Amino acid sequence: MYKVSEFARKAGTTVRTLHHYDRLGLLRPGGRSRAGYRFYGERELARLQQIATLKFIGLPLKAIKRLLERADLDLAETLRLQRVLLTEKRRQLEAALQAIAAAERSASAGREPDWAALRHIIEVMEMQPDIEWTKKYYDEEAQRKVSERAETWTPELQAKVSQDWQELVRDIEAAIAAGEEPAGEKVQALAQRWTNLVRGFTGGDAKIQQGLNKMWADRQNWPANIPKVISDEVQAFMMKALGCRQPGSTQPRMK
Repeated sequence: MYKVSEFARKAGTTVRTLHHYDRLGLLRPGGRSRAGYRFYGERELARLQQIATLKFIGLPLKAIKRLLERADLDLAETLRLQRVLLTEKRRQLEAALQAIAAAERSASAGREPDWAALRHIIEVMEMQPDIEWTKKYYDEEAQRKVSERAETWTPELQAKVSQDWQELVRDIEAAIAAGEEPAGEKVQALAQRWTNLVRGFTGGDAKIQQGLNKMWADRQNWPANIPKVISDEVQAFMMKALGCRQPGSTQPRMK
């Protein structure tokens, strides 16, 4: 255990920050001396790392506090979820850098401002897990249900869902490369995973599913800053696999 000043130095933070986190109930000292001095140890260092990462990806301190209070600290699992969130953050930063570089090349050539390029920078910079643009695909009842589900959609859950989709897409691509048949046992197992992930968003609600299908049918008109993480090849292959099981198709939610 270390006194607050020594812990701050070893952890790369400030005493002021530690005091602030203590007042918020975000990071309590591991103990106190009889004289009232704060002491911190390895457990507090692990929690401080979590706070720093979640703050870096844009979560406000109040949201971080609620998130960290949901369950006992499982360092291995939370590190995995943080990695997923930071990977998404890196993707957004790379997209922003590419957009700025394109605008910079235009400006360096002495041309008039490329308004389309500047607009693209703004779109990328404001990229958020925002569902406003999707509302046109849902009727009022479905919109209300989606909003209700969004209230329980935590960053931790989003990280897990994002990783589950990434892993599933990789497995589907491997199945395609191996020449697996859509009706085969291996691909049908992938189709079940696909269906389960979709149901995690819709909750099995037919109205939400209808809106989701409309949204995916209109992919050509999505906002420019929405990534296309599922290729047309993967999409078509899975529609064939799902079609082998039941009429109609199920589409995933993009995040």
